[in-house]
Amino acid sequence: MRQWWRGGVIYQVYPRSFQDSNGDGIGDLPGIVRRLDYLAQLGVDAIWLSPIFESPQEDMGYDVSNYTDVDRLFGSLEDFDALVERAHALGLKVIIDQVLSHSSDKHPWFRESRVNQTNSRADWYVWADPKPDGTPPNNWPSVFGGRAWEWNPARRQYYFHNFLVSQPDLNFHNPAVQDAVLDVMRFWLERGVDGFRFDTVNYYFHDAKLRSNPPARRKEHLPYAVNPYDMQEHKYSKSQPENVGFLRRVRTLMDRFPDTTTVGEVGDSHKAVALMAEYTSGTDKLHMCYSFEFLGVEFSAAHFRSRIDNFFAKGPDGWPCWSFSNHDVDRHVSRWAAYGESPMALGRQAAALLLSLKGSVCLYQGEELGLPQTDMLFEELTDPPGIRFWPEYKGRDGCRTPIPWNADEPEAGFTTGKPWLPIKQPQAVLNVAGEEADPESMLNFYRRVLTWRKGQDALVVGDIVFFNTAEPVLAFRRSAESGNMLCVFNLSPQALTVTVADLAPEAQPEGVSGRAVLKGRRLTLGPNGFAFIADASGTGRVSFRARRKTAAS
Repeated sequence: MRQWWRGGVIYQVYPRSFQDSNGDGIGDLPGIVRRLDYLAQLGVDAIWLSPIFESPQEDMGYDVSNYTDVDRLFGSLEDFDALVERAHALGLKVIIDQVLSHSSDKHPWFRESRVNQTNSRADWYVWADPKPDGTPPNNWPSVFGGRAWEWNPARRQYYFHNFLVSQPDLNFHNPAVQDAVLDVMRFWLERGVDGFRFDTVNYYFHDAKLRSNPPARRKEHLPYAVNPYDMQEHKYSKSQPENVGFLRRVRTLMDRFPDTTTVGEVGDSHKAVALMAEYTSGTDKLHMCYSFEFLGVEFSAAHFRSRIDNFFAKGPDGWPCWSFSNHDVDRHVSRWAAYGESPMALGRQAAALLLSLKGSVCLYQGEELGLPQTDMLFEELTDPPGIRFWPEYKGRDGCRTPIPWNADEPEAGFTTGKPWLPIKQPQAVLNVAGEEADPESMLNFYRRVLTWRKGQDALVVGDIVFFNTAEPVLAFRRSAESGNMLCVFNLSPQALTVTVADLAPEAQPEGVSGRAVLKGRRLTLGPNGFAFIADASGTGRVSFRARRKTAAS
């Protein structure tokens, strides 16, 4: 029997922005419960809830002050239990975020740790003596800007924080810390959750010798990065080999709760794919990992192919989870706009491509509506790095604005109060009610392709083999015992024709294909066109050679 998560589709819910139930302008658990039928009808297998735990909300919940209770902004533990019960009744699994690499400085663990160097949790966080001149022990920077070390006068030491000053890093070299976070996971597993998404899973361990990071390679003609964090190779501040041992402890716990799963977020600019493969290889670590490989600006056949090929070359028995958008990056219909004839054409193609890659899939709330990035004013920002690096970097608020449910209701049906982030006209017009009424909407396309995909074993769990096609064509075959599927994508806003060979005579593009016409061996793809061709014979091939431009042409 297939494990539900292998090839499954996970829908990320950003609770603050999904549905408000009490008029305070912030989404909450009862609001999510109200909309669970919508998610079940969409056709996803699971939902992932971004952090809902007690928190000062300085980093929107990724600064946890109590790992085993729900922040009152979102409701209560009883509300959470009701959500799990309703989701399960609808056939939806529930995955929750676990922010274990760091806590809030308001967490009782840190409140005790910071008092002196002799208390019972003195080494639960990463503390270090200053250099003789009073400066920090090394050159590690914070992801959110500035140095990653903050002076604590009570201990007369620095503490390490990869993110905000108010987010001190836990010391995973201490077995007691590992035991404590495993107890947190056990608490939620016993409450009925179906798995965890691990925030910054490669950040758990730091170099015990506190060695300074080397500089990142930079071509001299290029300007320095907007954020100094990007000027280092983070060789010692994260992604340490000791991490694997802890992930084995995580898997041992998970195996005691059958049918649960894990997906780790790997944040590393130099070896993300290798870490994804390492962390998911075998059966004794994580079930799945994702990285930011497809969350950047690059949009090419070579890029998609190389990352997937590299993953399975390094971890043939590992399992990835791919995504094109999430709460940390600009929405992909805006990020890749230059490659689309229109947002609709690009959005449909992106959905078809993501749902045909080998691995599991994570959809970010609102991408099924084709939502673009919200253009934020400085005075509207809440995101710390956006405020710090404005205007060269506008932060993450633009992808976190609330879901528009109905254009005929105040604030598009999200809240009866003032939303914590604005719902602007470009987003409001792409509301759920309007798209449900339009058979050709992005929402209804997502519903069709998700329903169709469930019946295609080749796309859910099949192997993948790429064809050697020139840009901008990406073509591959997915193969399973029940049959094979040719998948062909025109990653450009211009029409083109490819050659297909050795297909069964009756083979034609499936109904969920877009802008594709097959006549004999010629497959014509319109702008951002794509085709799925069932090929039971297993010998179908795709070829494309880009025409060279000449002065005459």
